[in-house]
Amino acid sequence: MGVVFAKTQKGHAEIATKSGGLTPRERRVLIFVDGKRSVEELRTMLLADDLQHTLGMLEEEGYIEFHDLTGVGPADSSPPERLPSITAFGEIPPQVDPIRLQMARNFMTNTLNTFVGSLGTSSLLERIERTGSHHDLRELFDDWYHAIVMSRDGRREAEMLRAKLLNVI
Repeated sequence: MGVVFAKTQKGHAEIATKSGGLTPRERRVLIFVDGKRSVEELRTMLLADDLQHTLGMLEEEGYIEFHDLTGVGPADSSPPERLPSITAFGEIPPQVDPIRLQMARNFMTNTLNTFVGSLGTSSLLERIERTGSHHDLRELFDDWYHAIVMSRDGRREAEMLRAKLLNVI
């Protein structure tokens, strides 16, 4: 089974006008989203390590939307009213869980030090250490992921690292 996305009006307008400020990689993914190709097909065509993150960003910004599920029989063909974003975080605990918070902080700090190094990420590392809640840490998720993807070694492991962090953040 595969998820299929289609461009929204905003997505078509972005292709025509280039006014949304998308990066070349994000724009290329948007161009390939056509309402026919599943995410798996896009992954083989685009060879982008951060495809899931890019699709999530395009969906959240309103450039693309859920269109269809492939490989589903007629009995299951009615999609739910609204699918959750593919980059969605889990539920925030009602009270701050200091152990999970510290695990997430340690994971983010260790992966940045391992894959990027502390020289280029010192301000991000400081912001991670200063966070006092899961919500604050989630605000830094995009910066963390971008730093990981921009490193040569991190790019190869980005999706696996992202999935592991989403389990604790």
